[in-house]
Amino acid sequence: MKKVGLYFGTFNPIHIGHLAIANHMVEFSDLNEVWFVITPLSPFKKKQSLLDNHHRYQMVYEAVQDYRKLKPSTIEFDLPQPNYTVDTLMHLNEKYGENYRFSLIMGEDNLKNFHKWRNYEVILEHHYIYVYPRISEGQRENLFDRHPKIQLVEAPIMEISSTFIRKNHGLGKNVRPLLPEKVWKYMDEMNFYR
Repeated sequence: MKKVGLYFGTFNPIHIGHLAIANHMVEFSDLNEVWFVITPLSPFKKKQSLLDNHHRYQMVYEAVQDYRKLKPSTIEFDLPQPNYTVDTLMHLNEKYGENYRFSLIMGEDNLKNFHKWRNYEVILEHHYIYVYPRISEGQRENLFDRHPKIQLVEAPIMEISSTFIRKNHGLGKNVRPLLPEKVWKYMDEMNFYR
């Protein structure tokens, strides 16, 4: 059985922090692959700074080309809007059957709000969650302490954000070191976030 970690995000743009976390998860846990699940541009809320789906997919594709255990995924592009993780997981299980075990990858900051997710109990009943550390305030919910399906992975703390990159690139700052080289080239050629 192939164990796949699902790393959800807008990846607007994908940066070296995303890659470092995903690579750490696949090298230092029992996961065989990590799929970057690109959250689609919602037709209901147009966010001016959010690039079209195909551009964000292309940047993820460029970023992971040299990593055989990391894959881009467009699975949510064709699902009904708005996307709920529980529905995406159900769709993946139907599509790939029993040969795959899908787990979620999330930051410690997201775990604090996990109890507010739609059908979070169903997700926990059928899937594992791999949690990486984040610098965050507040405590996580006690109901997740020592939960058998939640695995804390000692990963590097990455405090790089796509928001920071977009904002500072727009201000003319050099953000190139924060991006995989191929992502930088694509972003620069397309004149994104200026």
